[in-house]
Amino acid sequence: MSQTIAYLINQYPKVSHSFIRREIAALEAHGLQIRRFAIRACHAELVDPADQDEVSRTQTVLGNGALGLLVGLFRVVSKQPVRFLQTLRLALKLSQGAERSVLHHLAYFAEACVLLDWFAQAEVAHVHAHFGTNSTTVALLCNALGGPPYSFTVHGPEEFDKVKAISLPEKVARAAFVIAVSNFGRSQLYRWCPLLDWSKIHIVHCGVDSEFLTSALVPVPIEPHLVCVGRLCPEKGQLLLLDAASRLVEQDLPFKLTFVGDGPLRNELEALINRLKLQNHVEITGWAGGDRVRQTILAARCLVLPSFAEGLPVVIMEALALGRPVISTYVAGIPELVESEVCGWLVPPGSVEDLVVAMRKALQAPVEKLEQMGHIGAERVASNHNSSIESSKLAALFQLYVEQLPMPQTVNAPSKHFRLEQPI
Repeated sequence: MSQTIAYLINQYPKVSHSFIRREIAALEAHGLQIRRFAIRACHAELVDPADQDEVSRTQTVLGNGALGLLVGLFRVVSKQPVRFLQTLRLALKLSQGAERSVLHHLAYFAEACVLLDWFAQAEVAHVHAHFGTNSTTVALLCNALGGPPYSFTVHGPEEFDKVKAISLPEKVARAAFVIAVSNFGRSQLYRWCPLLDWSKIHIVHCGVDSEFLTSALVPVPIEPHLVCVGRLCPEKGQLLLLDAASRLVEQDLPFKLTFVGDGPLRNELEALINRLKLQNHVEITGWAGGDRVRQTILAARCLVLPSFAEGLPVVIMEALALGRPVISTYVAGIPELVESEVCGWLVPPGSVEDLVVAMRKALQAPVEKLEQMGHIGAERVASNHNSSIESSKLAALFQLYVEQLPMPQTVNAPSKHFRLEQPI
């Protein structure tokens, strides 16, 4: 494919978005030309060398501050005053009933003006955004200004928690195509979109790198060690996990639990560790690079992720690929990969009692059983979450929607669910 594809993410590179970096690399391995664009930077928190290498490859819209936005606005209004006003009106319309203010949507509009020029300079034929929130809003507005068509990947749970507030049906209606990462995610898009738009919704699983799939399985350790990897935030269920850990301590069960990650819940988790006197059993490492995450998972008997809300976490795929069973919940796309008592244990979200039982099973199970479960999990990941295979599906969609369709000279018509007084 000769055309350039722009990837647009709110923050990139970012420690919790390594799956996007891997997706881009896999697409480039298939011969696609990818340009990286981000709305804002978060370079200070990067710990993985692979993420740090991405910084120089990424153009950041807010890198030039307010002056850059004003220049972008002036350039568009001077060249395309009618379309400028029409798209400004669309931005204001999108702000009605939105979770973000009118000022935020005016900022999205200004960001779209900047990107319109950048995309033209880079000869971008198509824009792909990750997450159906503000980055897709900017892609939509850029398209309305006359920029390239766009697609986006919906992960959940955030998008499904505020469908109307982020105008998700309108974003789907205007998109060339939409990616869901699981059957559950696709079903939620079906729920909110008219039948006419269902055909543009496709499943492309997040994938793991070949290094996870081709390396020999490392034996499960005898030591009673569990690991929880992910952003420290309420929806991951980590406070409940500490409650479960305290109950295991009361049962005199020896174990160690390691949290790998950081986030807004860290202070509360540390305070709860002290209050429950879990200092000898629980540690929080903070963010870690890919190699350290891999080694921490391999040093554990099982990954524990008792989430209340999810899409389909990549860390579950990585743990299974490494031959480690997973304890998680019957949430979103997780049961599509993890089968309880086969390659891990699933518990009802919010049930500390069931979580305690599952953790005790993982800690007390014979190593041979855990290795058998891990082997089954690794086979499932290899079949359904191979990064190269999944990226080839996405590359085929770009081929279909980008090469066979000329870049439109007029913007998409609004959907019947979101009408302006006059079409733009």
